[in-house]
Amino acid sequence: MSSRYTFDQFAAVRNFIDLSFSPDGKWVAYCTNPSGQFNVWRQQVDRNRDGSTAPIQLTDLTDTALLRAAWSPDGKRLVAMADYSGYELHQLYEIPPSKGELLPLTHAPEARHELARAPFSPDGRFLSYAANARNPMEFDVVVQDLETGDTRILLSEGGNYFPDSWSPDGRYILAVTMGEAANNNLYLCDTKTGECRCVTEHEDETLFWPGAWSTEGKGFYFLSNDTREFTGLAYYDLQTGQTRWVETPAWDVEAVATSPEGRFLAWVINEAGFSRLYIRDLQTGDARQYAQLPQGVIGKIQFSPTTGLLGLYLTRPVHPTDLYMLDVEKGHFWTLTHSFAGGIPEREMVEPELVHYPSQDGLQIPAFLYKPKKQLGKSIPVVISIHGGPEAQERPTYTGSNGFYQYLLHLGIGVFTPNIRGSSGYGKSYQRRIHRNWGGAELQDLACAFRYLQGLEWVDSTRIGLFGASFGGFAVLSCVSRLPECNWAAAVEVSGPSNLMTFTQTVPPFAREYMKATVGDPEEDAAMLRERSPLTHVEKIRTPLLVMQGAHDPIVPQAESEQIVTQLQALGHEVAYEVFADEGHMFAKTSSWMKVFRDSAAWFERYLLP
Repeated sequence: MSSRYTFDQFAAVRNFIDLSFSPDGKWVAYCTNPSGQFNVWRQQVDRNRDGSTAPIQLTDLTDTALLRAAWSPDGKRLVAMADYSGYELHQLYEIPPSKGELLPLTHAPEARHELARAPFSPDGRFLSYAANARNPMEFDVVVQDLETGDTRILLSEGGNYFPDSWSPDGRYILAVTMGEAANNNLYLCDTKTGECRCVTEHEDETLFWPGAWSTEGKGFYFLSNDTREFTGLAYYDLQTGQTRWVETPAWDVEAVATSPEGRFLAWVINEAGFSRLYIRDLQTGDARQYAQLPQGVIGKIQFSPTTGLLGLYLTRPVHPTDLYMLDVEKGHFWTLTHSFAGGIPEREMVEPELVHYPSQDGLQIPAFLYKPKKQLGKSIPVVISIHGGPEAQERPTYTGSNGFYQYLLHLGIGVFTPNIRGSSGYGKSYQRRIHRNWGGAELQDLACAFRYLQGLEWVDSTRIGLFGASFGGFAVLSCVSRLPECNWAAAVEVSGPSNLMTFTQTVPPFAREYMKATVGDPEEDAAMLRERSPLTHVEKIRTPLLVMQGAHDPIVPQAESEQIVTQLQALGHEVAYEVFADEGHMFAKTSSWMKVFRDSAAWFERYLLP
C-alpha cells in the first residue's frame, strides 16, 4: 500500500518538558527536542496573539538529555537536570539565560539528583533537590547555598524524601515521601531550625501529593485520596494544623496552581481521561470553566508571576502538545509553540471513541477505540496498545505515541487502548487491583479485550496485534506466552521484563521496597513470580515478535530482553531484536523513538496488512 502521508510526517513532533516563567513574566523556559535531544530553550511570551516570537535555543547537547528548566527568582540563572545516555544518574547544572553555558552544581556522578518542582528559595540564593549520594537506597532532601556552594541535608534516613516547593517567606520546604505504591506522606521542613515534621499522619493506605502554597504563606494546597475513592483538592493551615477539603469531585484532581498575587486558584480534573480546567476567583468565590479551550489532556499548569496569564500544556488525539497562554479574566488564549511540522490536516486524523467492555469477573474496563477512516478488504486489523506503569493511564493524546497511532490508522490498522485494572484515573480501588498481581487478573482483562474486538463486525480477529512498553511490554509478553489461544498475529514489546524473579532482584536499591509492594518479593513470592513470568511459558509463543531495549536501562535491565530473545532463538522462533546502545528506560533521543515507532509500524504493516 502506498500512503499519501509518510511515517516521518506523522512523527514530525516537538515534545516538551517543564514550564517556567522568568520573574518579569516576559519569557518562558522549557525543554524541547527539535534538535534530536531535549535541550533548554526560552521564548518570549506573546500577549498580542499576532504571531509568537521565535524561541531561542540555549543548549545543544546530543548525548545528554536536559529534563528540567527552572528560572531563578532574580532572573540571573536557570537550573537544569541532565541525564547522560539514559543512565538516569541525573546531575544538576546552572545555565545563564543569556549564554546557555552549563555550569555544574553537583559533583557526584554515581548518584541521582532530582530537582524540586519549585527548587529556588524566594530570594534565589538556595536550591532544593533530592539526592541518593549518602545512601544509594535512600533519597535525602538537600539544600544548596548557590553563593558558597555549601550543602546540607534537611530530611534523611528511613525512606525516600523529595522536596517540592518553598514557602513564600523562605522558611519552609514542603517535601513528599515516595517508595510505597499507595501510601506516602507530606513533610514540612523548617530551614531555620532544621526540624522536619510529618503533617499527614494517617493509618490506612493513602496518597498525598504537594500542590501550591497560598500567596501569604499561611498554608498550602495538596492532593489526596484520604477517606476518598478519588483524589481531591485540600488545604492545610500552618497555624492550626487543620486540613479542609476544597474540591471533591467524582474524578481525580491532578494539578493545582495559585496566582502570585493570591487572587486565582486553578485546578485540573481528569474526567474519564479528558482534562477539565477550572479557575476560581478567590476574592469573589466565582469559579469558571474555559469551554473554548480544545478538548484534550492538560499537562503542567503555571501562572505568570506578573500578569493574569496561565501557561499550560495541552494535547489532543489529533494534535500534539503545544504550550498555551490563557488570559484568565478575558478568557482569551493562544498557542505559543507550534509542535507539529508534518503538514497533515487534522481532518485526516481519527478521534477515538470511549468504550467499556466487561472482563471475566464482570469488571467494566474503559478503553479508547480508534477506527480507520479507510478500509482495506471486508474487515480491519487492530493493534491493542497497552500502557506502561502499570499505574498510569492511556489518555486521548497525539503526543503519547508521537503520531504512531495515527500513522497505523492511516495505513488502515485500528487501535484499541484499554485501561486495564491497575490503571490510574478510575479510583484507588481500581488502581490497587494490580498490586502484587502482575500477570494475574489484568491478563484476563486483555483476553476479554481480544474477545470484545472479536465481537465487532468490522474487526478481523485473525489480524490482532499487540504493542507495549515497560509494564506494557511485560503485558505483551504475557499475552503471547500465556494466551496463545488468541492467535495474536504480531507483537512488539519495548523494555518489558520477561522474568519477574530477576526483574525484582535487580531494580535500583531505592526502588526495592516499591517493587516488593507492587510486584512481589523474590524470596517470599518466588513461586508466583516464576509462574507469572513470560519466560516460564516461552515454548508456547507462536507470534512473530519484535523486541526493543535500551542498553543502559536501570529499571528493566537489558538481561530481561536477552533472556527471552535467546530462548526464542534457540527454539527457532521468529523474533527480531534491537538494542539502543545510548538509551535507558525512558528513551530520550528523537532518533530513538522515531526508530521504535517506525520499526513497530513496519512490523505491523508486514504481518497485519494484506
